[in-house]
Amino acid sequence: MRQAPLEAADIAPGHIVQWNIRSSGAACADRPGEEYAGSASFNQDKHHSLIDETRNSEEPLASWLAVTFEVEGPLDQRALESALLFLVRRHHVLRCEFQRLVGDLSYAVHRPEEIELEAVGMGEFDTPREVHAFLTDSFRKHIDTLEWPAFTMGAVVRDDDPTTVYLAFDHIVSDGMSMPNVVRDVQLAYAAYCDGTEPDLPEAGSYMEFAREQRHRYTSIGVDDDRLAYWKSFIARNGSLFPRFPLDLGTEPSRLYPAVSDTATLLDARQTAALEARCEEVGGKFFMGLFAAVAVALREEGGPDVYRALMPLSERGRGTWRHSLGWFVNTLPIEFSVAEELDFAQLVAGVRDGFAAMMESIDVPFVRAWELLAPEHFTGRCWPFPVNFLSYIDMRKCPGAENHARWQPMAHVWVSRVNGTTSWFQRDEDGLHIHTVHVDLPQAHRTMARLRRTLRETLLAMAAPATVPA
Repeated sequence: MRQAPLEAADIAPGHIVQWNIRSSGAACADRPGEEYAGSASFNQDKHHSLIDETRNSEEPLASWLAVTFEVEGPLDQRALESALLFLVRRHHVLRCEFQRLVGDLSYAVHRPEEIELEAVGMGEFDTPREVHAFLTDSFRKHIDTLEWPAFTMGAVVRDDDPTTVYLAFDHIVSDGMSMPNVVRDVQLAYAAYCDGTEPDLPEAGSYMEFAREQRHRYTSIGVDDDRLAYWKSFIARNGSLFPRFPLDLGTEPSRLYPAVSDTATLLDARQTAALEARCEEVGGKFFMGLFAAVAVALREEGGPDVYRALMPLSERGRGTWRHSLGWFVNTLPIEFSVAEELDFAQLVAGVRDGFAAMMESIDVPFVRAWELLAPEHFTGRCWPFPVNFLSYIDMRKCPGAENHARWQPMAHVWVSRVNGTTSWFQRDEDGLHIHTVHVDLPQAHRTMARLRRTLRETLLAMAAPATVPA
């Protein structure tokens, strides 16, 4: 499984069926039970505020995350509908309505038994281009942070070939690691309903319980709290809460630009395994070698010899949240030296030490650190300048990965406007891939193309066997 623009998905034409989601009852804020009402997470609160504040501006912000995958054989539409209904009933966060009351963003949850689906035929689509255009238009029209449901789902049905199922979500109810869970849940539930049985899946903890625990622990944190020490030390060295992307993208301060999205394979499976072996030889892990390569490539293109970036980290842990849908992501700064005189082992050691220092503060929510330590930027529409942001996921380790060759899942991200660049790296059975979203400016296209070439060359050089001096 990899993440790529929707246009990169190979979706054959067919008849599109879309399911409308509705509830026969009101959201349950006035009913007993903690699971039915509360305050949203810090991520959800900040996201909702941003979308709400820009809704009527000249540059309204919007985004979605989507997943496409294939269901084998002639479609049993009733079984697929049951599987999609099972997904919505299984995950609290998909049944949440959000409302801004006094202060925090609150939520109320629709009861699972009150959720209903209605299949609507959208017509025949004769070319892949027509399918892509329909999906893009549908996602933008039907996914709204401020309205329930904040997601849409459907299928491209064909007489004999596999059916392509699609689901798209606003970020307020999902994250990147939710997408493999969506695929696994729907596929296994569909197989069960086709066999006339009920799905048997691991327990999926409620994201709203996660939000409640997070609020309890960090709502009252103050600027002098010792848990912010790592952030403060980073700010002292960096000069800002935000690590600046060090290359020229052609942007102007405080401006947002239309976004462009592209993807590429950096290493094939053999090359990826070779780099992993080199990392292990020097006591590191694959992602440490990847981060070292990114830092070296930036330095080679004119960046600094100290690498600083924001890194998203999963907060799912190893319990039931591993199987849940929601925004289980914290973001923390990482820094390490990438001085030219360092060899590969020293670079990897620097990443390892920087990562270990960062992980000591993983519990502090990024949004709270931002609000407390950089309040002058907290209410802005975007980060104050292009920020160095890097994400890595090993898709081989996510639930359902053993079936990805059959299911052919692909994740997709779209954002309306940005002021810099974001890069996501994914490893799967085919190798190492990069998906980048950046400002759609000529200088940014040139800069990112050069950086990608340099990064690939750096990765290949690092993957090569170490030479022993004569």
